[in-house]
Amino acid sequence: MSEDIYVIRPKKISNLLSLMIHAACNGQKQIHVIDAATIPDLANKRLLLAVELNEAGYCIPILEMISQLYKKDCNALTGSKAVLLIYSPNDFNTKSTATDIIFQLNLLGCQFPGHPVVEAIGSLNNFRTWQKTLPMTLEEICLEQSTRLGERLIGFQMPVIASPYIVVLHSSSSDTSNTLALWNMVKSELRNCRIEELHVENGTILDCNGCTFKTCSHYSKQSSCFYGGVLVEEIYPAIEKADAVVWICPNYNDAVSANISAVINRLTALYRKTSFSNKALYAVVVSGNSGSDSVAMQLLDSLCINKGFYLPSNFCITATANDPGSILKVRGIKKKAKVFAQNMFLPVKVNDK
Repeated sequence: MSEDIYVIRPKKISNLLSLMIHAACNGQKQIHVIDAATIPDLANKRLLLAVELNEAGYCIPILEMISQLYKKDCNALTGSKAVLLIYSPNDFNTKSTATDIIFQLNLLGCQFPGHPVVEAIGSLNNFRTWQKTLPMTLEEICLEQSTRLGERLIGFQMPVIASPYIVVLHSSSSDTSNTLALWNMVKSELRNCRIEELHVENGTILDCNGCTFKTCSHYSKQSSCFYGGVLVEEIYPAIEKADAVVWICPNYNDAVSANISAVINRLTALYRKTSFSNKALYAVVVSGNSGSDSVAMQLLDSLCINKGFYLPSNFCITATANDPGSILKVRGIKKKAKVFAQNMFLPVKVNDK
């Protein structure tokens, strides 16, 4: 059955972005939202954000509409699903702006399928690698990718899982880590789940070797990687079976730790073999001072936009805690952990007897 697509865009857009919208909607009925002052109820809708950046990398009308949603209701996008088209007149800002917008909308309750963005830079050279396998012009490839994005939007539904298998990755010390302590609060509230926790120890994971596509594909067919080791023996099989992966990430200089970063980089070999589109991305991030959003957006960028994990609403729980054990003194933290746990994998289907 046909479903309306709410196209959220600036009033004035380029011809290319207009063509991208047309390709993404592909015959679906469109309702265009172009004014922050008259923004309608967007809960439980399919949303296509069409973002046109100026030379400095900003799209003020879209930012105004997001601000208006926050003023209306902090849960304004509950039940909604969204994807993004984004165009820049130069080579910059498409990825960073898309990541920021997805993060803001996710906080409002919006869900995203894996690979939720099509970026077009002014020269369209970011589609050049596609020409190695597709006999099309750069613009034709751009529009083809836009069509596929629209199909992912229409086809995306949160999986209904009776007993989710959750893989938890961390590289922290259980004695001192506020981030692990926060995860333990969340875990204590989870029900009907199978949980496997994997500790990424120092020295056990080497970073990506940067193999050629041919070499990486060769190892991928064997569910392996150039370096092998614990990543291939334990982490690959766990992620391959997982319904969700929870990344436990203390804030290290506004970035994930080196060990976790190496795991993400080396997922490419598994990604070439296995789709992550049916696997949820969750994160637990604790900062000593500030910057939890920076870490959350790094995970969102690398794992949802690039690797294709889907993004449930409110995918990340964050807190600020410095000294060991101080997470326990954060006001309302246990209630926050309980709400986060309760929102994971909703709705849950009970097995038929």
